[in-house]
Amino acid sequence: MRKIKKIYETDSWLQPYKEAIEARHKRILAARDKISPKGGSLSDGVNNHLYYGLHKEKDGSWVIREWAPNATRIYLIGEFNNWKRTSAYEFKVAGEGNWELRLDGMFLSHGELYKLFIEWPGGGGERIPAYCRRLVQDPHTKVFCAQVWDPSEPYSWKHDHALRRPHPLIYECHIGMSSEEPKVSTFNEFRQNVLPRVKKLGYDTIQIMALQEHPYYGSFGYQVSNFFALSSRFGTPDEFKELVDTAHGMGIAVVMDIVHSHSVDNEAEGLGRFDGRDDLYFYQGPQGHHPAWGSRCFDYGKDEVVRFLLSNCKFWLEEYHLDGFRFDGVTSMIYWDHGLGKDFGDYSLYFDQGVDENAVTYLALANMLVKEIRPSSVTIAEDVSGMAGLAAPFAAGGVGFDFRMAMGIADHWIKWIKEKSDEQWSPGEMWYELTNKRSDEKTISYAECHDQALVGDKTIIFRLMDKEMYFSMNKESKNPLVDRGIALHKLIRLATIGTAGDGYLNFMGNEFGHPEWIDFPREGNGWSFQHARRLWSLSDNGFLRYGCLQAFDKAMVHLVKRHGLLAFRPELLRADEEKKILIFGRKNLIFALNFNPVESYVDYGFEAPAGKYVKVLDSDAAEFDGFSRMDNDGEHFTVDGQLRLYLPSRCALVLIAKN
Repeated sequence: MRKIKKIYETDSWLQPYKEAIEARHKRILAARDKISPKGGSLSDGVNNHLYYGLHKEKDGSWVIREWAPNATRIYLIGEFNNWKRTSAYEFKVAGEGNWELRLDGMFLSHGELYKLFIEWPGGGGERIPAYCRRLVQDPHTKVFCAQVWDPSEPYSWKHDHALRRPHPLIYECHIGMSSEEPKVSTFNEFRQNVLPRVKKLGYDTIQIMALQEHPYYGSFGYQVSNFFALSSRFGTPDEFKELVDTAHGMGIAVVMDIVHSHSVDNEAEGLGRFDGRDDLYFYQGPQGHHPAWGSRCFDYGKDEVVRFLLSNCKFWLEEYHLDGFRFDGVTSMIYWDHGLGKDFGDYSLYFDQGVDENAVTYLALANMLVKEIRPSSVTIAEDVSGMAGLAAPFAAGGVGFDFRMAMGIADHWIKWIKEKSDEQWSPGEMWYELTNKRSDEKTISYAECHDQALVGDKTIIFRLMDKEMYFSMNKESKNPLVDRGIALHKLIRLATIGTAGDGYLNFMGNEFGHPEWIDFPREGNGWSFQHARRLWSLSDNGFLRYGCLQAFDKAMVHLVKRHGLLAFRPELLRADEEKKILIFGRKNLIFALNFNPVESYVDYGFEAPAGKYVKVLDSDAAEFDGFSRMDNDGEHFTVDGQLRLYLPSRCALVLIAKN
């Protein structure tokens, strides 16, 4: 059996931190052994969701349990008892801070609303059960209530899980804003209208945001209140299961954007002062409050909290047949200061007293658990700090994520567009930033995700064109600024996917240059849905240039997928600073990109592997809204170790070796 090298053996810069890495490894092992039953797996010891919350017994009666050690009394209130606190619906103490109510001889009906009323020393209040799986919001009062979910016929799964995704091509999406209509869209509408688009475009994985229940729609799903509840604003649990099932039938994996980095501060819904205590699920004092997000920070050092979060992972995987998770806000979790305003330019910051080792341990356990339950699953870390080992195997001394988001790439594209003229773009700098990734960790690259489009920011296409996109996106229009934007949008995305580490991500609609920004309904915009939807017709009507951008994205993704390019490393062939040309090889393909705004080059020569090459993608083709300057481009042969090409300005060419 081949010995797995430790991360400090493959990276000499980590040698001074060998002791810290080994100590971290031992802490994680000790935490795993503490949770795992003797001789059992971690998964065997993580079943809080099967104990707590509301459950139907075999005889048709119900039992509900809750962890609330500071409570003095707990009542179940709801439509079945006219929302009154009565002795028949009073919980009994079950030990170790647990409470239990068995509804012997009393039956609950599917769809009935309920809550808890928890009393504690000096006060009390209505609460939503921490493990509640279904909430609904009153459309008039906006109040959330738990809902009994007991359909007469449970959903029957038709398809197996998606196959393993070693190199995922991810379509990031938000169910609610996936309709062109100014409204909150649904699981059914997404399944019927968007999934076929994803399949046609060539993406093999969808990453869905905002699935966990969140009181404020405009939070984009990142201010979670109820961690086990699927957001009811998009539909029912069975409707989401059908979406997942249909995706699997199309060969599309489904990854959930899971939020374990913080919790909304709300008390009426959520975990805030659940049993009167401020620190039941959260750190004590200021450490339990996120200074930038106004939310609560979990106490990852408390056993009950770790089991709550691990059970949450297991629940979503098993209940909804998901294929993995993208863990949000990892940087905020693993540093006591949440990484705010910190420049992570020193390896010591990954191992010093500023690291919340409780959170690191939790994330390692979560990765172990997910792999135990579903070995083919995908776990992705959203981290801006670059913590070494985060996406390295646990056996190598890492935390165990399959991938990390290459978040700096999108930042650099914005920086180049905003701060530099076209003549100042550096192919060498571009290559460095696009490929500057740890060799021992896998990454997901993207030119822009949802973050770059949020209100106050701009998408790449909007930065390139600004207001001109309102007037000159008709195919008959002639506008130099729009021509530039169309050309650079294609080059930017091709350069990003062509150099991508091990996976690639695109946010819903950005493939065709969706205009403007994202802004959810809120008081400041008159509760408008104008910018919280996707205008699919822009790319579908045949009259606008958006459709050409979509066609290019489709061709680009299918090319990468067809040739399995992400399994190979890109290799620089030429970074010409004077002419603004970037050329690199990957597997048996050559990517040649000319970023020069005005100069085209005939017979441009560069060193390349010997052989014959033919064109497989041309960003200048008419179908991609180009100028067809290479329509007559034929076969190319290396001569004396050099390949010579015609490279028009602001144009990209991909060739394949045909030996």
